[in-house]
Formats: sequence, structure tokens, C-alpha cells
Amino acid sequence: MRTLFGPRIGAGFNRLWAASAVSNLGDGVTMVAGPLLLVSLTDNPALIAGGVFAGQAPWLLFALISGAWADRLDRRRLIVAVNLVRALALAALTAAVATGQATVWLVYAVVFVLGVAETLADTAAGALVPAIVPAEHLDRANARFGFTFTVINQFAAKPLGAWLFGLSAAIPFGLDAVTFAVSALLVLTLPPIPAADPEPRRGLFTEIGEGLTWLWRHRLLRTLALAMGLGNIAFCAAFATFVLYARDRLGLSSVGFGFLLTAFAVGGVLGSLTAVRLARSLGATTVLRAGLLIEVAFHLVLAVTTHPLVAAAAIVVFGVHTMVWGVTVSTLRQRLVPSRLFGRVGSVYTLLESGGAAALGTLIGGLLATVWSLTTPFYLAALSMAAIAAVAWKPMSLASKATPTTTPADSHTAHSPDSPHLPSSVPNTPHLP
Repeated sequence: MRTLFGPRIGAGFNRLWAASAVSNLGDGVTMVAGPLLLVSLTDNPALIAGGVFAGQAPWLLFALISGAWADRLDRRRLIVAVNLVRALALAALTAAVATGQATVWLVYAVVFVLGVAETLADTAAGALVPAIVPAEHLDRANARFGFTFTVINQFAAKPLGAWLFGLSAAIPFGLDAVTFAVSALLVLTLPPIPAADPEPRRGLFTEIGEGLTWLWRHRLLRTLALAMGLGNIAFCAAFATFVLYARDRLGLSSVGFGFLLTAFAVGGVLGSLTAVRLARSLGATTVLRAGLLIEVAFHLVLAVTTHPLVAAAAIVVFGVHTMVWGVTVSTLRQRLVPSRLFGRVGSVYTLLESGGAAALGTLIGGLLATVWSLTTPFYLAALSMAAIAAVAWKPMSLASKATPTTTPADSHTAHSPDSPHLPSSVPNTPHLP
């Protein structure tokens, strides 16, 4: 706990942290209420998976453009604007649900708007962190975001979301709308942070190409992005219909489903409390390699078990892994990516690691569950992760050698992207405002 909350990071960080905490409450509630709303509207596994895909598709379509704009614009104002858009979209969904006018297609539309806004907000917020946090405290900052995410979003909000949905299906979405508005006001109190790239604009696609080229030439970050991109295809295929898996295979009610999801939070809390210490004592390479093995075992356990407690225990271990992995990789990226490329490299990384992969995996999972069974995606995910671990094992040796040689202010200095000794920046926190 002292490692996580030891030194003061700064008032600017505290406000960004508070904004993240508030929006994570609303998001966690909606994460449970959304699938429950879809299940109340349809029992078709493909249509339920479509709701997840509607939120993931914007990362596939707009991630690269969002990264370029995050490097061009005042990131603070960008976050405020898109959070207000998200608040309005959720307010519209709340009204539709309250009046009995909600349809599957309306849910898709609102979720898609939220996803488009998320590509801009998360990319810009991720680039804000290294701008307001000293380099020596980046790992602690990432761990604090992770701690807040798991305690609020996954632990407290999910059973709350299931309970609120039981009271009235409209309440969770209304609460999420309010939290986005509050988050926007908190971010508005931050001092203006101008665009990071002072150079003349060279054309949107030229700027996007710079981010793509830089990431692709960096062996370690390229390996991490591709490994987790393929891993997220497998994960999202398995979890696209998780609400049906919990109901039909584990025999859980809607409240039980909410509590099952909190098992991720239990692991996440443990992971956030130990991530900094583990990475510093064991080294990044050992942490990342162990994470790949945990993913293989996790999918196998869920494929074979029919007991909720066994599934919950596996999810706790997986939650520890995801938090430790996230903090470790976020800090690596913050220390390796040049300041002027924060947004673009971050968006390319997110597209490869989670955005496009998640969308593709969700579509595959819905199809597999419809054609075969709810456990088929878990078996395939385990096999996929075993293959990924074998290929990524050797390149991950570079992780423990990755140390910065410059500060963000020096980021215009030329560096070889294949060298592990590069400048600093850009995170992949669980959810920023």
C-alpha cells in the first residue's frame, strides 16, 4: 500500500485521477446494465455479441484518426467535449428505456457513439498522464489508476449496476450520464495543456504514418501490441456471450452475474497493490512471460468448469495478471515513446492491442457460441494463447532492458526504434476520463 500511495504526485494528477474515478463508477454500472438490457430485448447470442461489437468497432474505424487529433489539439478541452457528448447520448438512452421505447438497434447506436467518443477521450487522457506526472512516479500513477478502476468500476459498480437495473432498467444509464458530466467538469479545472506537436501540420495521414512507422520499428512494443492483439481476439471471442455463459452454464442470476464480474476487481485490487513491487523486484520480462502462461490456464479453467466458485477463483488470478501486466506495459510505453508521438503511437498500439482485436474477437465469439457451444471459444482461446506465448517469449527479454535515455522534452532527438534505450511516455490505463 505504501508503494502505491507513498509520495504525492501532484494536484493536476489528483484532479485527473478523480475524474477517472467518477467516470469509472458510471461505466461499471453500465457494463453490467448494458448486457442485461440486451438480454431483456433478445435471447439471440449474435445480437447480444453485436452490442459489444458496436462499442468496439469505433476503435477499429477511428483509433488512428483519434491519435492524430490528440497530438494536434488541447487534450484537456478534447476530453471535456467528448465527455459531454457521452453524457447526452446516455441521457437519450435513459429516456428511451424509461418510456419503453428502447430497441436493440437504439442500444447499438448509443453504444457506437460512446465508442467513438472513447477513442478520442482515452487517447487524449492517456497522453495527459506523462505531461503532468514526473517520470519517476509514472509506475505509481498507473497503479493508482488501476486501483481506482478495479475498486470502483469492477468491484463496487457491478453489483450496484445489477441492483439498480433490478429497480429500474433506466437508472444505471442515467447515473452514467451524470458521471460523465461530473468528470468533464473536473477535467475542465486542469490548466490548459496545448498540443504536443509544435511542428506545422503535415496532413492527417502523414502524421498517422509517423506513429505507425515508429511503433512497427520498435521490436519490444511491436511484440507486445501484436501478442495482446491476438490475445484479445481470443479473449473477446470467449467473453462476447459471457452473460449467457454465466446464466446457462454456471446457473447464475442477474445479481450473481454482477458479483461474478467483481471477481475481476478482487484480482485487480491485489494486482494494483503489488504491480510496482513485482515489476521492480522480478523485472518486466518475468512479469510479462508469467502473464502469458496465466492466460492459457485461465481459458482452460473456464472451458471445463461448471462451478461458479471455480470460475470466480480463476477470474481473481486473471485479474491480478491483467493489472500487473497493464501497469508494467503502460510504464514501458511512457518511457519509450517520444512526447510528440504520444497520441499517435498510443492509438496505433491500442488499435493493435485491443480496439480492432476486440471487435473481431466479439464477432467470432458470437458466431462460435451460436454454431457450437458457449465453451468452444474458451478452448480455442487457450490454444491461441499457448501459440502466442511461444512466439513472443524471446522478444520479451527486451522488456527488462528498456530504460529511458531522454526526457519528453528531448523527444525530437533521433533514436533507433529497435533500441531498448529510448525516450519516455504514453499509458494504457484501464479507463481514463
